[in-house]
Amino acid sequence: QVQLVESGGGLVQPGGSLRLSCAVSERRFSISAVAWYRQAPEKERELVASISSGGSTNYADSVKGRFAISKDVAKNMGYLQMNSLKPEDTAVYYCNADLRLWPGSPMNYWGKGTLVTVSS
Repeated sequence: QVQLVESGGGLVQPGGSLRLSCAVSERRFSISAVAWYRQAPEKERELVASISSGGSTNYADSVKGRFAISKDVAKNMGYLQMNSLKPEDTAVYYCNADLRLWPGSPMNYWGKGTLVTVSS
């Protein structure tokens, strides 16, 4: 079964940067819309950023100007560049994407998450 696999999480100091990646496990599937969510301890999962199939982006107010979402359709990859990280950005980050296996309709998938810890 196709999977989304996140990578790039880890421990970073406040003010630092990380780049999260989201890979599609099977090349037969093509990536379309991509979103990143996060869930901090004892909090609900929240949308961080999204990019539509056409390339339109949307960001949570808390990350505007610091995070940038992108995708590479040719490589079947999604990315989240995170700059000026703050301790409150600490969370498990999840990739969510619409994947299409031609000629079917896109279906939505979740990755298992990658932990980002911002601490000195």
